[in-house]
Amino acid sequence: MKIAITDACIFIDLHDLNLTVSFFSIDLELYTSLDVLNELYPEQRNVLDAFVSVGKLTIHTIASAERIEIMNTNYPRALSEVDKTVLFLAKKHEAIVLSSDKVIRNHAKKVAIEYHGMLWIFDQLIEQGILSKKEASEKLKELIQQNVMYQNNSKLMKEFEGRLMDWEDN
Repeated sequence: MKIAITDACIFIDLHDLNLTVSFFSIDLELYTSLDVLNELYPEQRNVLDAFVSVGKLTIHTIASAERIEIMNTNYPRALSEVDKTVLFLAKKHEAIVLSSDKVIRNHAKKVAIEYHGMLWIFDQLIEQGILSKKEASEKLKELIQQNVMYQNNSKLMKEFEGRLMDWEDN
């Protein structure tokens, strides 16, 4: 099974869309760092705690030696310390990164770490029969409405519109 390291923005979007349960049904081994978990609101953490308790989410505590390794790695200045833990864990576990953060994705690309965002998650939810195309279409529209970051990205909006047309035609 493929390992995926998830950042806070993915967890936040999934929570806001009420798709967290669906997300944990995807055929992935899901990890994150304690640092990421600490960025979330208590109600978001509580939902994720349930998945930790049933072994669906693994939380990694970054040890002191690993923090030193992270500090000595040449990451872009725009990355937060929390973002660095996501990239560090992805490299360490030869995992994919799930993030909508442009800086994380750009660095992952630069260092040859596979990365994906919300559209890929929607694709997986459809491919694995967890959501119908109609449900995915409704949730994607909701995501666009809720998250200004997506609205301000014309390239991404074209991808979103393409998916919506495909999903609504079927």
